[in-house]
Parts: sequence; structure tokens; C-alpha cells
Amino acid sequence: MKIRSRIPVVFLCVLFLALSAETILPAQTPVPAPPAAQSTSRDSANDLSVTVGKSALVDFTRPVIRVAVGLGDVAEATAVSPTEVMVNGRAPGNTSLIVWEQGGERQFFNVAVHASRAASEDTLTALRRELRAALPGQNITISSENNLVFLRGTVNDLASSDRAVQMASSAGKVVNLLYVNVPPPPPQILLKVRFASVDRNASKQLGINIFSTGAANTIGAVTTGQFSPPGVSLPSGTSPAAAAISNALNIFLFRPDLNLGATIQAMEQQGLAEVLAEPNIIAEDGKQASFLAGGEYPYPTVQGTAGGVGGAITIQFKEFGIRLNFIPTITPRGTIRLQVAPEVSALDFSQAVTISGFTEPAITVRRVKTEVELNEGQSFAIGGLLDNRETQTFTKIPFIGSIPILGKLFQSIQRNRTNTELIVIVTPEIVAPINSGQPVPQLNYPENFLPSNSNMPMTTPTTPITPTTPGASMTGLKPPLTIPVEQLIQSMKPEKELTTEGSYSSGGYSQGSSGSTSMSSTPSPTPQ
Repeated sequence: MKIRSRIPVVFLCVLFLALSAETILPAQTPVPAPPAAQSTSRDSANDLSVTVGKSALVDFTRPVIRVAVGLGDVAEATAVSPTEVMVNGRAPGNTSLIVWEQGGERQFFNVAVHASRAASEDTLTALRRELRAALPGQNITISSENNLVFLRGTVNDLASSDRAVQMASSAGKVVNLLYVNVPPPPPQILLKVRFASVDRNASKQLGINIFSTGAANTIGAVTTGQFSPPGVSLPSGTSPAAAAISNALNIFLFRPDLNLGATIQAMEQQGLAEVLAEPNIIAEDGKQASFLAGGEYPYPTVQGTAGGVGGAITIQFKEFGIRLNFIPTITPRGTIRLQVAPEVSALDFSQAVTISGFTEPAITVRRVKTEVELNEGQSFAIGGLLDNRETQTFTKIPFIGSIPILGKLFQSIQRNRTNTELIVIVTPEIVAPINSGQPVPQLNYPENFLPSNSNMPMTTPTTPITPTTPGASMTGLKPPLTIPVEQLIQSMKPEKELTTEGSYSSGGYSQGSSGSTSMSSTPSPTPQ
């Protein structure tokens, strides 16, 4: 009984050992290597962000074999353990990182290196300090985002805005969002110009022509030829000798009983011409102004000929009178710099020429063009001229004209003297407009004009508009105190050129393309 009871126990022990051996045996069998075609997995791409001066640690599931960085100046990568890579930011920018793992798998990273926030704040702090020192009392705030520097606040003028932008550009690309105080109206400059000219001339003429129509049985004439002598004709048949006088000059003598006569030129002349012109004109600081008090005279010009046929006659116009062109500029020193070109011209018919039946006068011109700088209210004599001229013509008959006393009868003399004095004085003044309700300059007319038929003032016959709020304009809109910088710059651009119909320029008449006429410096003749 005891033997039977031991058999099941031994059987169970043997069965347990057999089952244990079957379980452990597969674990001791070596694992076959995967095929070569299965050694390469798919690649992956990732984004990695790091700050300059900071580091980022990247973990991998497999050991790292090799590491490569696209731009070493932007970032650097180092394997600190078989499965860990440390990436350091060196400079702001973007680059790529490639990591090869054991088994052939690759990892791609897009690395973005951002500027250090602390360094950026230090730069902005220093910039704010410099802005407060350079532009004291002006509300300017500065911020930075993605390498962009934003300027906000209000400055006094455009010069302050430009300086703030120039200083902020050292920290990156500047976005100017500044407002600027609306500037007051620019100063108006009145230029007074005085032309003072005196022309004097004196002439003396003395000469004698002697002629005979039969005195001492002699027919003839004696003359120096300087003044027109009479023409003496010989007798013909019953007609005695005769003298034809084309110019009796101012003294004529003739003795019929002696058949002897003389024409004498003895004359003194004195002339005086005084010119005083005072053109005044107002211009804005830095803007050109032009003034003309005179007119334009027409003169004909002949067009080119072709095939032996005479050219057509066209009419052009030339300006004359009192002209003033100038550009005033107020300098930082408080002085006024002037580019000024005053001119006084007049028609001179004594020097006129006649061409094809047209009489064209000459033009006498007094012109100055210069640039000066002076304070308000000061005066400069910008031009002056003192011209003295003397011409003398002396003629005599040889031998007999050299005889003392008697030789004076056979001499002629003509002497001309001219004296011209000219001075041009300029005086600039900064002026303000006449306030509303104040009297304006008026002329004193010798005769009264006809009274008006309407008896109505030149105003709109409606109820005047009252501003709705204090400080508002007559339109009911309150003018802004500040505007954006770009809006102020746009408002300061020059307006479109003023054009008028039927205008003439110094070169001629010009017709605009739209049908209206305009001023033109290029001669544009109009057929007569």
C-alpha cells in the first residue's frame, strides 16, 4: 500500500520537470537577424525652437550614430549620451538638424533660434534711455516683436520723428506709428525791392557849311561833311545857280546880293530820365513767388522757307515791365536766405528796327540775380552801377581848318556825355495776415466809381454758422491736435500747378492738350 502511494508522487515530479524544460528551451534558441530589406524605416521631420544662449535636450529611442547641423553659426549639436543630443542656440536664424540612429533611421529637425529676450529687453531699455535724452518731453513708446521695432506716441515735429526712426533702426526694422503735433501755419515773408535809376545825357554840336551860288563868280560849297551840307547846282540856260537844302540845321544865313549863304549847327542838349520801381510780394517759407507789372508786346517771326516760297509770319510775345522772382528760406540761425532776381525793362523805340514793314522796338533792361542772407528788416544793396561815357567827334578841312581864328569856320565838333546811376535794395520782413475786421490797404482814387446796383455785400445771404463746440471751426468740426506722420507729409506736398485760360508766357502763346491754355517757357507761336 505504501508502494502504490509513492508512484503517483514520482510521476508528478517527472511531469513537472518535462514541462519546465519545454518552456525554457525556446528562450535559449538564438533569434535570427531581420532581412536587410527591413533595416531602413521611414524618415521623420520635427520642429525645434531654442533661444540664443540656451540649450535644448532631445531624447531618442535608439542609440545615435551621427549628428549634422546645417549652419554652425546659428546652432550647434552635441551627443551627450548614446540616446541624447543637446542643441545650443548661437545666433538668431533658422537651420536644420539631421540625426542618424542605429538601424538606419534618420530624424530631421527644423531648428529656429530666437534672440534672447533678456538681450532684446536690454537693447530696448538702452534705446528708451537714448530717446528720452535726445527727445526730452516727447511721449514715445517702443516695443519689439519678431525683429520688428514699433514706435508709438506723439512727437513735436517731423524732425523729431525722423530722429526717432533713425535711432530705433539700430534695433531692427522700424514700423513708424508715431503721431505728430499739427504745426502752425508757416511764416509769410514780404520782400521789398527798390529800383532807383538816374540817366543823364548831354551833347554839344558845332559846325558850319558855307555855299555860294555866284559870289565872286564862284559856285560851290565848303563843308566838313559832319553835318548835311546843301547841294549846289550849276546854272542851266536861263536858270541861275541854285542851292538845295535838305537840312537847314538850326541856323541858316543867305545874302542874295552876295549869292553867299551858310548853314550852322550850334546846339546843346541835356536829358534826364529817372526810374523808381518798388515791387513788393509775399511768399511762404521755401516757396517761389513771381511778380510782373507790365505787359507783353507782339513781334513777328518768319518761319522757314521751302522751295523758294517765303515763310509764314507768326506772332510771338515778349514780357516787359517790373518783374520780381524770389525764393525765401528761413535758416536755423533765424536769418532769411534769398534767391532773388529783380528786373525792370521798358520799350525803347529810339533803337527800334523796321523789318518788312514791321517796327520792332528795343528793350532796355536793368536786371539783377543773386543770393544773399540777412536778418528780418535788414537791407542789402544787391546791385549798383555808375556808368560815365563821353564820345567826341572832331572834323576839319585840311590846312585852312588849322588857321587860327579863321580856321574855326572850317571845323565841326560833336561831343556826347552820358551818366547812368543804378541801385537795387532788398528788404525782407516776416509778416502775419491782417486779422478779421481790421482795415485792409486801399488806394486813393481821384474819381469815385459808379455805385453798386445790388447794394449787397459779397457774402452768402444766409444765417452764419456758429461753432457747436469751443475751439471748433466754422464748419462745426474741431481741428485735430495731432495727426499721423504720413498724413502730415502728404499734406505738405506741393499742390497742382495753377493753369489759366488765354495765358501768354515770355516765349509765346501755348495751348494745353485739354483745350485750355497754360503758361509755358517754350516759345509756341500763333499764326497771325
